[in-house]
Amino acid sequence: MSGEDLKKQRAALAALDFLVDGGVVGVGTGSTVNHFIDGLGTRRERIAGAVSSSEASTRRLKALGIPVLDLNEVERLEVYVDGADEATRAGALIKGGGGALTREKIVAAVASRFVCIVDDRKLVATLGRFPLPVEVIPMARSHVARELARLGGQPVLREGYVTDNGNQILDVHGLVIADPRVLETEINQFAGVVTVGLFARRAADVLLIGGDDGVARIDP
Repeated sequence: MSGEDLKKQRAALAALDFLVDGGVVGVGTGSTVNHFIDGLGTRRERIAGAVSSSEASTRRLKALGIPVLDLNEVERLEVYVDGADEATRAGALIKGGGGALTREKIVAAVASRFVCIVDDRKLVATLGRFPLPVEVIPMARSHVARELARLGGQPVLREGYVTDNGNQILDVHGLVIADPRVLETEINQFAGVVTVGLFARRAADVLLIGGDDGVARIDP
């Protein structure tokens, strides 16, 4: 295992401490979350099941014998565990590098607690170095791209990619995101935007940051 993978694994396994016995856990998507799912497989008897944010995570959970539940059938979601492409100490995130941003945002909105697991490379002072994903209805792609360019970004279509919802993603380069909450609200208002990969209005409640010497915890 590489050094970066080891950092991801450390953060992911630390999130197992946030499981609620007999509860349902929300599970995100991505390479760090895959380590969490693997750890969850060793404790599947403790939980009632999981709500998954992507088809990829669903397949991985089911392969480990973990029941995957429909979010509409779950009355309470104690905790949601997911990674991020960038994170600030205030808990604001850029997510969507793996393409599951819309479902991730829905699960995060329902969860009582959002635990974000990242390696230390993902912690930044200001969001925007990582291209900001925006999921769009296909017929609105050009319109939304023009609006994003007006904000100073350089939108690029994620070629050959379709989300689990049947939509497209524009990855917006060149933004310096000084106020993530304001920008999240503004982009979400563009006609044709399904959601934007800024998680600031519903930010992380806990950050677990894997490093060379273990895991640091930040409570924004």
